[in-house]
Amino acid sequence: MAYINENYNKLKAGYLFPEIARRVKVFTEGNPEAAKRLIRCGIGDVTEALPEAVRAAMHKAVDEMGDRATFRGYGPEQGYDFLRNAIAEHDFKARGIQVEADEIFISDGSKCDTGNILDIFGAGNKIAITDPVYPVYVDTNVMAGNTGDADENGAYAGLHYLKCTPANGFVPEIPSEPVDLAYLCYPNNPTGAVATRAQLEAWVKYALANGTTILYDAAYEAFIRDPELPRSIYEIEGARDCAIEFRSFSKNGGFTGVRCGVVIIPKGLMGKTKAGGKQAIHPLWSRRHSTKFNGTSYIVQRGAEAIYSAEGKAQVKALIEHYMGNAALLVEACKKAGLQVYGGVNAPYVWVGCPNGLTSWQMFDKMLNEANVVITPGSGFGSAGEGYFRISAFNSRANVEEVCRRIAQL
Repeated sequence: MAYINENYNKLKAGYLFPEIARRVKVFTEGNPEAAKRLIRCGIGDVTEALPEAVRAAMHKAVDEMGDRATFRGYGPEQGYDFLRNAIAEHDFKARGIQVEADEIFISDGSKCDTGNILDIFGAGNKIAITDPVYPVYVDTNVMAGNTGDADENGAYAGLHYLKCTPANGFVPEIPSEPVDLAYLCYPNNPTGAVATRAQLEAWVKYALANGTTILYDAAYEAFIRDPELPRSIYEIEGARDCAIEFRSFSKNGGFTGVRCGVVIIPKGLMGKTKAGGKQAIHPLWSRRHSTKFNGTSYIVQRGAEAIYSAEGKAQVKALIEHYMGNAALLVEACKKAGLQVYGGVNAPYVWVGCPNGLTSWQMFDKMLNEANVVITPGSGFGSAGEGYFRISAFNSRANVEEVCRRIAQL
């Protein structure tokens, strides 16, 4: 028999979202009439159609694939130049941010990237994560053997947990000791918190002083509407020397099922070797990407490129306004119900305190059974998430209005 990777045995019983799906399946099979009323506000999946500009570009690309003269087979693993150039120009240079096209890698999604990035970092790194946290950051480190076992609260030995609470606005304090890798996600999943320019400046200053590499997940940057808030870590001076940024077309362009993500690695970003030397990270990721990935499809990349057209920008703006309108309604409904509410202003997630001492999973069951609404229990995002639940604003307006009514009744 082949030896298995026993690090997988350290993982908790089930990944959060499959466990939610399991409980919902049990409910729907046992309550067929109530199941007809079910509204899902749990997993952060978009609901509205792909923008027309994206669909048109993808249709055109499909037609190209049907003609031998314009057919394309394997594309460049790092991404087609037309998309890399569009991202560099519109997301960065147009905002006065220095990012070159060849520092951009196109992938099949930022979820994959935030896990795969560990391939190019060695053993023995001290790793900091926020708590609550997007579970992928933790679980992929467990799988890679970067942790010990979990304690009774689900915290893994070997990880440095940065508590996020109402007292610090769910933006953690700078670590009191050096760490090698630090995961940051803003706007935050799950809490909906955003980091100010001053807070990110403090993180970059810390990283430069301690040789820390920041893994910055900006998947929800398009939902920031306050012009004073940074939408990229590279807006901060010095960040090119200490940060990798992850982006996604999933939420702004509706690509959750289409799949297209972005990794930005500045060419001057360095890591250290066991011998004490320095080595550029960019060529390591390029080699990893080329070896383990055959590239995002041409059709998908043409669709992503269309987001940067005048029509595409207008249609994406309308999508974001729709989802943020949903978030505003959910925030108002929860406040009227007397609940503690966070997020939902520059992020599509609403983070809510559980009432009457209920645990997160008790609140999940209450919402499911009594209101027929699926939410996400906060404890699934870490021990500091206990006592909270997350509501996703990704839904139709009619569904969100109905959820608001049910919250009031509940």
